[in-house]
Amino acid sequence: MHNILLIAIGPSIALLLFFYFIDRYDREPLALLGKLFLGGMISVVPILLIELGLQSLNVLPGILGVAYTAFIVAGFTEEFFKRWVVMKIAYKHEHFNERLDGIIYCVFVSLGMATVENVFYIFGNENPISVGILRGFISVPMHMLFAVTMGYYLSFAKFTTEEVRRKKYLKMTLWRPVFLHGVFDFLLMSGQILLTIAVVPFVLWSWKVNFVKLKKYYRDSKGIQNMDYLDD
Repeated sequence: MHNILLIAIGPSIALLLFFYFIDRYDREPLALLGKLFLGGMISVVPILLIELGLQSLNVLPGILGVAYTAFIVAGFTEEFFKRWVVMKIAYKHEHFNERLDGIIYCVFVSLGMATVENVFYIFGNENPISVGILRGFISVPMHMLFAVTMGYYLSFAKFTTEEVRRKKYLKMTLWRPVFLHGVFDFLLMSGQILLTIAVVPFVLWSWKVNFVKLKKYYRDSKGIQNMDYLDD
């Protein structure tokens, strides 16, 4: 039991520690990060209820039904509530004073939600160890990568001085992670060999592009400067 629990929560703990210590120059208060993580955990309740409701409306056949589940039921619902928690708790917080913070906040919320989800998946499966290892290397890190994308644009919205651009970036904080999440789930749920195989290059690409985003903000974490670039 203890080994299974460690497999379920271990990946999230490792990623949380990584993001906590990578914020070297202006580390965020543990109380704030704890509140974000807890908010992510609690968000599972409305997420589950809404996902059940949306899935009951899914009357689309075949691959269209899969796309609906991946992009609307899972992708949109989960990223919407993760974003909502960040906006409510951290967006206007006084400690949100550098670009890296946006990523840190979104990651803590996302991993809070992913931890609860992982526990449910693993303890509800007949092969908890194999499922836990697979999810630990793929699903949990992907939730983290969706959060990096969300936080990247959240910081643009936070620090831009132009209202038009702020609104644009705030929209990106939702639809870009929703798209990534939807594609990932769609490939896994498709039941088609070629699409399932495509998960591998998609995961590798996601790591690459989000590592670039994280590296940019880590490099600039000593100050908030040059906020006018954006790699669309």
